[in-house]
Amino acid sequence: MRNPLTPEWLETPASLSHLDPRIWPRTAKRNERGELLVGGQTASDLVRQFGSPLYVVDQEDFESRLMSTRRAFSDAAQKIGTTAKCYYASKALLTTELVRWVDQAGLSIDVSTSGELAVALAAGIEGPRIGLHGNNKSLVEIGRAISAGVGAIVIDSELEIERIASVASAQDKVQAVRLRVNTGVHAFTHEYLATAREDQKFGIALVDVPDMVEKIRSHSQLKFLGLHSHIGSQIFVVDGFVAAAERLLDVHAKLLTGGDVPELNLGGGFGISYTLADRPLPLDEMAGRITTAVAQKCEQLGIPVPALAFEPGRVIAGPAGVTIYSVGTLKDVQVTDQGAAATRKYVSVDGGMSDNIRPALYEAEYSATIASRSSDAEATLSRVVGKHCESGDIVVRHALLPADVSVNDLLAVPATGAYCFSLSSNYNYLPRPAVIAVKGGTAKVLIRAETERDLLNRDAGFEPGEA
Repeated sequence: MRNPLTPEWLETPASLSHLDPRIWPRTAKRNERGELLVGGQTASDLVRQFGSPLYVVDQEDFESRLMSTRRAFSDAAQKIGTTAKCYYASKALLTTELVRWVDQAGLSIDVSTSGELAVALAAGIEGPRIGLHGNNKSLVEIGRAISAGVGAIVIDSELEIERIASVASAQDKVQAVRLRVNTGVHAFTHEYLATAREDQKFGIALVDVPDMVEKIRSHSQLKFLGLHSHIGSQIFVVDGFVAAAERLLDVHAKLLTGGDVPELNLGGGFGISYTLADRPLPLDEMAGRITTAVAQKCEQLGIPVPALAFEPGRVIAGPAGVTIYSVGTLKDVQVTDQGAAATRKYVSVDGGMSDNIRPALYEAEYSATIASRSSDAEATLSRVVGKHCESGDIVVRHALLPADVSVNDLLAVPATGAYCFSLSSNYNYLPRPAVIAVKGGTAKVLIRAETERDLLNRDAGFEPGEA
């Protein structure tokens, strides 16, 4: 009998130990003992070496997604007679080693703060391969970016035109810029992830674009590359991208009467599967349909097809990541739902909203499996929760776990490569986990685990020797 608390979208799989490739990294499998392996390393060995919780990145999967993403957009652009540049959106997941993977795969990188820029530069990627975003770029950030020779700065407000021109002039340089435009296209995604709605902080209204571009062109220190749009994140369908591109191209055509507009940047936000109910459009199909729409619109307007740019992040980093937890306590909770009594099993793990805030922030859904062994026990509706002092501290809201899930089992949550470590915190003074890359049976530390001593060392009142 189906538990009445089970959401309609959550289907019981044939085997709770099966690792579906739609949500697990490409090298994920179980060994003869039923234990999860990623990159040739078992979950238990990784936890013994690096502790729990633990962020694990399948390097082979990540590198493969870099290449396939670049190829999808390049091939689609070539079919319509243009080129496509891919910027990896570093806010999804960023380390110096990861930037080197991006560089080796031939992608550029998108940063939005001085800190992200510092990581990119420390990794050795060349300035022209970097794009700088941000709705509140300081003079220091702008100066650092121009000094580093970044390939493009995205202007987000009128004030930034003068600010960037002034800094470029002081450095006797000409800085290439794009103008971020709020197209008003409402992507089908969570309210907090939609970034092209009228009443929010990003971009310039379409009606104001001609005046803003005229001001950009009035400065000899600025080189106008084109318009930029980002309609949101975790988007499964192509319609929003097409609508945004068509609106931008209407303005793009008018801007051509006043000078060159060589590029059009359509941003990122391409969705991934966090559960088996998620059905994102394959990226190569998404790229093909977007570029075809661009070509058709340009033909209608009688203008050349511009060079295109895209900013994928989640679609590369997300599926490559797995977070491993240790089970601490178990609790069966009786719940009355519409008059019917039902039981939900609460499975508490040693992390929580400090290492994955997305379920609390967006009500994001995830999946989970026992990683330390396989099980033939029947499925039981479970909720994986963290150890923080918040009732909303949920890691997996709706999970089907084996009824024999036990204390000290290792639990793995897939598709955590994007926006988990990036949004992590020290809430309740929990040290942040390590980030580990695995490939070919070898594990490498990308970000070392924090310790309580690390946290105390930032406390100005702490006297060494007290703890």
